[in-house]
Amino acid sequence: MEKLTIAHWAESDQPREKLRDKGPQALSDAELLAILIGSGSREKSAVDLMKYILSDCRNNLNTLGKMNIQELCAYNGIGEAKAITILAACELGKRRQMETPEERPDLGTATRIYNHMHPIMQDLDVEEFWVLLLNQHYRLIKKIRVSHGGITETAVDIRIIIREAVLANTTILAVCHNHPSGSLSPSRQDDELTKSIKRACELMRIHFLDHVIISDGNYYSYHESGKC
Repeated sequence: MEKLTIAHWAESDQPREKLRDKGPQALSDAELLAILIGSGSREKSAVDLMKYILSDCRNNLNTLGKMNIQELCAYNGIGEAKAITILAACELGKRRQMETPEERPDLGTATRIYNHMHPIMQDLDVEEFWVLLLNQHYRLIKKIRVSHGGITETAVDIRIIIREAVLANTTILAVCHNHPSGSLSPSRQDDELTKSIKRACELMRIHFLDHVIISDGNYYSYHESGKC
């Protein structure tokens, strides 16, 4: 009977597609390792091969990480490159356990937004527009540059801002851009853009915190100015 390879499985059961659609937590250890090695042997799919190897390790990843290249290469379907990949992944897992979680900065005020973004924007000679995606505690989830433009203005697609916010499960959103001229006065376009972003956030039930204009040494806050 011909072996059914992973490529012939239902797409929802294929490890890469399963991780993409459901996240890494949905995969077994064997499925995660199968993604790393890419292929199995003539007799076993990558998943079945890793299930077999893990069974010899009493399904313990710590035991797997203690194996050496020669021991892994003794399995049909595992060559040196695959063995090295497996051991590299085990080592990364061990090192991650030793790391302390990175503390997300609190960006709940315009001053904190300015202090966080000023080092990134202080030397720019064109305008950039950044979105700051925050959780309910005003902690930064991630920051995204959505536009890089001219000397006096930059084009911003509000659809991109909202899409990124929804994908990141954002609760609170702030935006900022720089004025290379050094002027802190918001333009009419800045005012209209701020209103449009606020309206879009309200539709998506995302709290729009602030729009901060940054220059080298100071900032303008729509929130502190009572304009958002």
